[in-house]
Amino acid sequence: MLNLILCGAPGSGKGTQSEFIVKKYGLEHLSTGDLLRREIASGSRFGKQIDAIISKGNLVPDDVMLRLIDQYMESLSDDCKGVIFDGFPRTLNQAIEFEKMLAHKQTPAHLIDLEVAEDELIERLLNRGKTSGRSDDNLETIRKRLTVYHHQTEPVSGYYKELGKYHSVNGTGSVEDIFERIAAVIDSL
Repeated sequence: MLNLILCGAPGSGKGTQSEFIVKKYGLEHLSTGDLLRREIASGSRFGKQIDAIISKGNLVPDDVMLRLIDQYMESLSDDCKGVIFDGFPRTLNQAIEFEKMLAHKQTPAHLIDLEVAEDELIERLLNRGKTSGRSDDNLETIRKRLTVYHHQTEPVSGYYKELGKYHSVNGTGSVEDIFERIAAVIDSL
């Protein structure tokens, strides 16, 4: 099973590239936001706990998120080729605990980091905001999101570098060119 963590700052193209990866390699795409919403919608006791946390504006604790991901992975069919993790792990602690979980399952993960210059990220997000109507694609919020990314998520990349499971990909250029670079990394795995 091939598990990929698609990492990069907001606006780096993770969602777009995930679609290409799913089509070419037949991997499952796991968005943690979608996973949380499904659990809440199920009406389960666990979903109600998650809803209570989120409705107060709090982040879901690492142990809850890991439990949810573990349940998801247990639900995968035996013929599943692998998973693209989108939005997880976001912090160093999540990465460490995630790796422990994967070690028990004997299903390693590799991190692919889409690297894009900050001025390019800002331009992409501002342009997306013009067409998508997303309220969080304004300059003030974009800068805050990038700051959070640099402080919380960049250390995850460093952790995967130490593990020898880090792969940097230039995230600028055409969508097709970027995907070719990603595909070269995946093919090497």
